[in-house]
Amino acid sequence: MEFDSNKPIYLQIADAICDRILRGELKGEDRIPSVREYGALIGVNPNTVARTYETLTERGVIYNKRGIGFFVTEKAAQNIRREAKEKFLNEELPNFFKKARLLDISLDEINKVFNS
Repeated sequence: MEFDSNKPIYLQIADAICDRILRGELKGEDRIPSVREYGALIGVNPNTVARTYETLTERGVIYNKRGIGFFVTEKAAQNIRREAKEKFLNEELPNFFKKARLLDISLDEINKVFNS
């Protein structure tokens, strides 16, 4: 896995796991590698993976079956989409429209590009 120096590694790992869930590579109740296994697999410190798993657990994407391992929640994809939609609508879309206004790009022009 290649990492971007502009974003914390644990969040990049979380994003990669979420992407796999959204693509259907990981489904509800699928087991994911242990903290140590995943750390060795992608070449990062297990503490970084532990932080990733903690974040994903708080977000309702994975859960821990004590003594067995971590598993994808049944509503993982739904939770990920809800968060991504909220972020898009509240952060990315306003920036997009701000830039469009600055560049004097009309909604008609945007619509033509989008629908072609």
